[in-house]
Amino acid sequence: MPNPQVPPTGVPVPGPVLVLNGPNLNLLGLREPEVYGTDTLAGIELLCRRTAAAHGLYADCRQSNHEGVLIDAVHEARTGHRGIVINPAGYSHTSVALRDALAAVELPVVEVHLSNIHRREEFRHHSFVSAVADTVICGAGTHGYALALTHLARILEENR
Repeated sequence: MPNPQVPPTGVPVPGPVLVLNGPNLNLLGLREPEVYGTDTLAGIELLCRRTAAAHGLYADCRQSNHEGVLIDAVHEARTGHRGIVINPAGYSHTSVALRDALAAVELPVVEVHLSNIHRREEFRHHSFVSAVADTVICGAGTHGYALALTHLARILEENR
């Protein structure tokens, strides 16, 4: 795995921001394009890196279908990252453990969802993560990630 402290440009940054994507987001562009759009995860990661760079940040992008791997990434972020943008996907509605990990790291958190979870099935209306997120962005498609990173940059600047 590449060192998140040294982005591809080779210029160290003062701590990256973690962009964490949950289960099934590796299938973006293929899975339910009428709900999630046709952009791929690789395209979203490129958008995130460009948006972060525009704000003087580096986006350390990761995805996993496994709850424990996501929790480990959050724990790791505690000492090496400045903030977290997370799309917990299906774990939004089921994972108290992921919620607790985000609360424990004491970093700014922006939760993002491609679709508007409040206009979907009833079980998607509640997110455990929202209770510990500084901000929630949903329904803006891939642009939600750009909004999330821009807002996270603002939070980091205000907390400086």
